[in-house]
Amino acid sequence: MITAYSKKYILKFKQPGGTSRGVLHTKETFFIILQKNVKIGIGECGLFRDLSADNVPEYKKKLQWTCNNINLGLAVLSAELTAFPSIQFGVEQAFLSLHSKTGFDLFPSDFTTSKASIPINGLIWMGDSALMKQQIKEKLKTGFTTIKLKIGAIDFDEELALLQSIRNEFKADEIALRVDANGAFSPSKALEKLKRLSDYDLHSIEQPIQSGQWKAMAKLCASTPLPIALDEELIGIFDRTQKSDLLQQIKPQYIILKPSLIGGIKGSNEWIKLAEKQDIGWWITSALESNIGLNAIAQYTYSLDVKIPQGLGTGGLFTNNFDSPLEVDHGNLYYNKNTKWSLNTIIKEIQNN
Repeated sequence: MITAYSKKYILKFKQPGGTSRGVLHTKETFFIILQKNVKIGIGECGLFRDLSADNVPEYKKKLQWTCNNINLGLAVLSAELTAFPSIQFGVEQAFLSLHSKTGFDLFPSDFTTSKASIPINGLIWMGDSALMKQQIKEKLKTGFTTIKLKIGAIDFDEELALLQSIRNEFKADEIALRVDANGAFSPSKALEKLKRLSDYDLHSIEQPIQSGQWKAMAKLCASTPLPIALDEELIGIFDRTQKSDLLQQIKPQYIILKPSLIGGIKGSNEWIKLAEKQDIGWWITSALESNIGLNAIAQYTYSLDVKIPQGLGTGGLFTNNFDSPLEVDHGNLYYNKNTKWSLNTIIKEIQNN
């Protein structure tokens, strides 16, 4: 017999995180904790206010229902939680954790034994040009070879100047540049902006226009001078047929998978299968989870034998994150097997938050 309960936790940013939707100072998340005899399992339900499809008034009620019905098992719960992707992922993590040796070795591999690492991009938050320049210098200094800049909040010419400043020092084969517009461009001006951005040998641009405009996005993907990656476009699409239709109609060059927002491991696997069937590239990104969720995403990502940099460098953003073996060095995410998790300490921190 398994018992379960949930607890809210407020993550606090070290530095405010600027996006086209506003500046983030805190990030709300939830944990599901399971217990069976002396074994404990933990999973993070990474709800993202104003972005998650399950950001609904009945969220906490559904979370409580999940805890009350935890003995229905993962398969039944997952089917019942289709419209609550962050809870789906939290439950997947919690069951994997409960049945693991340490509570955190969810996908044992060369990654978890410190024999291998995962290439990741360095994230540059929006801000004034001076702040963004400072972030860029720090990422380059620490050895990142792929940098992702969030754009769309300051003057477009200033953003182009930032890209030019990088290209003045580093060619595309030295530093890969990704940009993320978070839907900031209007459909009527997006192509013109993509043409100007293409002058800087970018790897790709994420979500240039707001999601839900399939025809406009399809037109953009067909004529774009640089690869487009769908991100927010995937959120709220739960039906397999609808997922397939989206990819067939829009025909993006890439899709970006955030497990907390698209149904966890099960949802990500489904998107990957459909994308690969249509020769669409993909990579995985965390969505401001704590180190609990990031650990699950990283171990899952490594199991997929990824080759290109992933978006998993968000573990160091918070002042009250949990101590973990996850470390970033020279543009790679490592799992330091000599640093041990303390599940009891983590649960106490969650309960006292």
